[in-house]
Amino acid sequence: MPLTPAQALASIAVMAVVTFMTRALPFLLFDRGEHPPKLVLYLGRVLPPAIIAMLIVYCLKGVTFTSPAGWVPPLVAGLAAVLLHIWKGNDLLSIFGATILYMGLVQGVFG
Repeated sequence: MPLTPAQALASIAVMAVVTFMTRALPFLLFDRGEHPPKLVLYLGRVLPPAIIAMLIVYCLKGVTFTSPAGWVPPLVAGLAAVLLHIWKGNDLLSIFGATILYMGLVQGVFG
């Protein structure tokens, strides 16, 4: 269902205000001269590993062990991502390298 021009403008205005507030809120909450609160520092330390763990579980939830095609490509690609990241420390290289390896295994070797 298409929006009327007034609805479209109202939607754009709401999105602009919300985007502006999400960008401005940290500067309004935290004074530039002070350190961030301990809760923010704690969350900054524990959330990245927790999010990575959730992504790993999500990516490997469909792995089946009924045939090698169901478990070899995801586990080999996951191991490749870890090794590439340890070797080079580059996020994009790890992501793209593991993705290319996975697609090659799925479509070329096990396809």
